[in-house]
Amino acid sequence: MSNGPTSKFDALPPTPLTFAAQDQLPKLPIPSLEDTCRRYLQALEGLQDPKDHEHTRNAVEQFLIGEGPRIQEKLKNWAEKKDRSVLPFAASLLPFRLYLRRADVVRLISYIEDFWYESYLSHSDPVVLALNPFFVLEDDPTPDRGGQLPRAACLIVSSLGFIHDLRAGILRPDTLRGTPLDMDQYTRLFGTARIPTMRGCRMETVPDSRHIVVLRRAQFYWFDVLDEENRPVLTEREILRNLQAIVTDADKLPTSEVARHSIGVLSTENRKTWSALRDTLSGDRNNASCLHIVDNALFLVCLDDAAPNGLAELCHNFLCGTYELEHGVQIGTCTNRWYDKLQIIVCADGAAGINFEHTGVDGHTVLRFVADIFAEGLMLLARSINPSAPTLFHAPLSPYASSYRPPRGQQRPAPPPTGHIDTVPKKLEWSLTPELRAGIRFAETRLSDLICQNDCQALEFKGYGKNFITSHGFSPDAFMQMAFQAAYYGLYGRIECTYEPAMTKAFLHGRTEAVRTVQPPSVEFVKTFFSEAQPSAKIKALRKACEHHVKLTKECVQGQGQDRHLYALYCLLQREINEGTLDPSPDEAPPSPRSERSGTSTSAPSLPAIFTDPGWSLLNTSILCTSNCGNPALRLFGFGPVAADGYGIGYIIKEDGLSVCASSKHLQTRRFLYTLQGYLQDVQRVLVQLHRAANERPAPFVDHAGVCATRKTGRPINGVTSGDEEEDESIDTMPGYSFFDSYDVDLLGRSRSTRSVHYKVGWPPQRRCVLATARPMLGANVPRGAVYVLDVPYSTLRRKSGSRVVVVARNSMDAATISRMSSPAPPPAPLPVSLEELYTSWTSPTALCGVNLGPE
Repeated sequence: MSNGPTSKFDALPPTPLTFAAQDQLPKLPIPSLEDTCRRYLQALEGLQDPKDHEHTRNAVEQFLIGEGPRIQEKLKNWAEKKDRSVLPFAASLLPFRLYLRRADVVRLISYIEDFWYESYLSHSDPVVLALNPFFVLEDDPTPDRGGQLPRAACLIVSSLGFIHDLRAGILRPDTLRGTPLDMDQYTRLFGTARIPTMRGCRMETVPDSRHIVVLRRAQFYWFDVLDEENRPVLTEREILRNLQAIVTDADKLPTSEVARHSIGVLSTENRKTWSALRDTLSGDRNNASCLHIVDNALFLVCLDDAAPNGLAELCHNFLCGTYELEHGVQIGTCTNRWYDKLQIIVCADGAAGINFEHTGVDGHTVLRFVADIFAEGLMLLARSINPSAPTLFHAPLSPYASSYRPPRGQQRPAPPPTGHIDTVPKKLEWSLTPELRAGIRFAETRLSDLICQNDCQALEFKGYGKNFITSHGFSPDAFMQMAFQAAYYGLYGRIECTYEPAMTKAFLHGRTEAVRTVQPPSVEFVKTFFSEAQPSAKIKALRKACEHHVKLTKECVQGQGQDRHLYALYCLLQREINEGTLDPSPDEAPPSPRSERSGTSTSAPSLPAIFTDPGWSLLNTSILCTSNCGNPALRLFGFGPVAADGYGIGYIIKEDGLSVCASSKHLQTRRFLYTLQGYLQDVQRVLVQLHRAANERPAPFVDHAGVCATRKTGRPINGVTSGDEEEDESIDTMPGYSFFDSYDVDLLGRSRSTRSVHYKVGWPPQRRCVLATARPMLGANVPRGAVYVLDVPYSTLRRKSGSRVVVVARNSMDAATISRMSSPAPPPAPLPVSLEELYTSWTSPTALCGVNLGPE
C-alpha cells in the first residue's frame, strides 16, 4: 500500500458517517476457476524450471476437469449460506450503532474471512517476530515534547480523541480515489486481545473499554481515561503527571530484578505453552483480575528505560525489544512488552512507535490511526497557544473530569450513575507461584534466543524518492518491487517467490490479496539487467516489468487474484476430507496449509494433485515478503521474515527518499540492503544518462564572423548560460558493497575517472578551450592570460563531461571568474603547469569547464 489515509479537519463535528457506507459496499467476488488457475500458472512460471512447470500444468488441468468445478460450486454455496446467517456478534458492536442498521439482521462477509481468521488464529508459534508488525513515528517537532513522558502523554490524548470520534461515528471513513472503503477493522483496533487456547487462539473485543495499561520495567499500571460517552476524563497535563508517578514508582525496582517479574514475556511463548500458563494464572483470583484489566484495556503504553543506539537497534526495539545482558541477567527492553494487544512504545529519548497484533487489523487501518494521532499532536500544540485553534478530533473534555470547568451559570454534573471513574494510576500486583516464575524464566530465555536468531536492519536512502521515480514514468511501488528482485538476484544469483499484499478494502470485510511479484516480465528484466545489453534495453525491460506489476496489482485490488481463492478451495477440501462437513466443530483444530509439506497429514493423498504438487508449496513459501506502508508521519515500518531462509521487507516511499527495513534469520541482512542501495544508485545513473542523451542540446557553431554562437538562436556565447547551471548536477554514487560494479553495469556508464580526455577532433584553430575542474587546482590568483589550451571543441567537452560548461572571453579571465568556477577555492597550485600534470593530478575529475579564449 502507498500513502495511508488521514482525517480531514472539520470546523464542526460532522454528521454520523463512519460506517455509513458499510451496507453499500460490494461483496468480495469469487473469481472464475479458469482465471485463477491461469494466474496460478503464470505466478509459477518464473519460479520453476520447464520440467517442473509442465508437471504443475498437468496437475492444474486435471483439477479443472476433475474436482475443481465441484468444489468451486460448493464455495459459492457456502458463501451464500454465510451471507444469510444471523450476525453472532451484533451485541458486541452496539457502540457502533450506525454499522448495525443492516448488520444486526444480515451478516455480509467475504468468502475468505472465516478461512483468514483460521489461518491467523491457528498459528501456534510465538507471535513476536512472526505476526506483529511495527511502525516508527517521525520525531515530534514540538520542542516541549522531545522527552519520553511528554511524547507519551501527547500520543495518549490524541489516541483518545481518535477513539471518541470512532465510537461516536463521526470519524471520516477511509476512501480511495473517492471510493469508500470497509471500516470493519476499526471495531477491532481498541479493546481487543488475542487469547491463547490449546487449539489456537481467539479474539476478544470489549467495545466499551475505558482504561489503558502502562508498562515500565515489566510492571503494569492502569487508570481510566474515558467516561461512558467516550469523552476523555484527563487532560494532557494530567496524563503526564500520571506517567511521571508511574515511572517514579517503577524505577524503584533495580534493573537486575526486572526479568524475574516480567509477566509480559509469557505472551511471547508458544501459544499452547502460553495457554497452559495463562490457565495457571487464572487459577488465582487476583491474577485473573489482573489479566482481565490487561485484556480489556484500550491499548498498552510501553515506557522503555533505554534509548536505541542506531537504526538497527531502533528497529529491533519496536519489533521485538532489545537484548542486553548484565552479569548474565536480561536487562533489555524485550521484557517490557505484551504482544497480544496494540502497543504504543516510547523510548527514553522520545522515539515512539506502534507494535500491533495483526489478526484483526491490517497495516492500512493502523496507519490511519498513527497518521491521525501524529497530526493531532501538532494541532494540540497550536491549541495550547491559542485555545480557539481547531483540532483534528471532536472529543470534548468529560464533565466528570477534575479539570472540567462548566459554563458560567451551570453546575458541575453529579458523578456518573453506573460506575466510578478512577483516574489515579494503580499497580497490578501479580501472585507468582514457583511454576509461574519458572515459566517466566524460560519464556525470557526462549525470547532471547529468538532475538539472537533474527537480524533487523534499516536503510534510509536519500538519493531520490517518489518524485524522481515518477518523473521517469515509473510506478513507485512497482519500481521498488523490481529493485528487490534485482538486489536479491545480485546477491544470490537466483529468483525466489515474492509476496506483496494488495488491499481489498473496497469490498465488505475485505482484507488483502497476494500480489506475486515474480512474473515472466520481472524475470526477463532481472536477466536483462545482469547482461551486456545496452542501457536502453535494460530500462525498457524495467519499464515493461513495472507496467505488468501495476496491471497485476490492479487486478488483485479488484479481488481478481489467485492466492485467496485457491486457499479457500483448499480449506473446504480439507474440511470435507477430515470432517465430512463444511462447518466443523469449534473444538476441532482448523486445517493447516503446511500439513502436506510436513508429511504428517494422512489425508494428503486424497487431495487433488494441484495441492500436493510442489508448485503449491513453492508459491506458499514467500522468500521475500514485502509490504509498502507509507505516510509522512512514519519514519520506518517493518516485520519479521515469514520463511526461515527469507526476508521480511517493509518499505516507505517518500517524496525524496526511500526507507527500507529488512529482517531475516541468520542471513546477510545488512549486505542485502547494501546491494539494494547499489542497485538504486546504478539504475539512477542509467536513467539520468539516458535522459541526458535523449535531451542533449545542439552543439554551438562558429558563424561567418568567427563568433561562437548557439545553434538554436544564433546568439553569441559570452558567458554562463542559465541552462548550463542545471547540468552541473552530477550523480555521486555513495560507496557500498554490491555486485553492480561489474562489467555488466559498467557498460551502463563508465565513471568519468576512467574516460580519456585526449580527444582529437576537428576544431577551428582560431577557437580553443581551457580545462578546469569542479575541484580545480587553479586558484583565484591565476594571473591574467595564464591559460592552458586543449584542442577540444565546446560541444565535445560538454557532452563528454556531462557537466556545466563556462564560456568567458580572454579579457574576463580574472580572479572573480576563476573564483566563481572554483568555490570554495582550493589552495593555489604552482603555475604554470602542463596539461599532462593537470590531468594526472586530478583524483576524480568529476566536471570540466570549457573557457572560450577568443581568437589567438
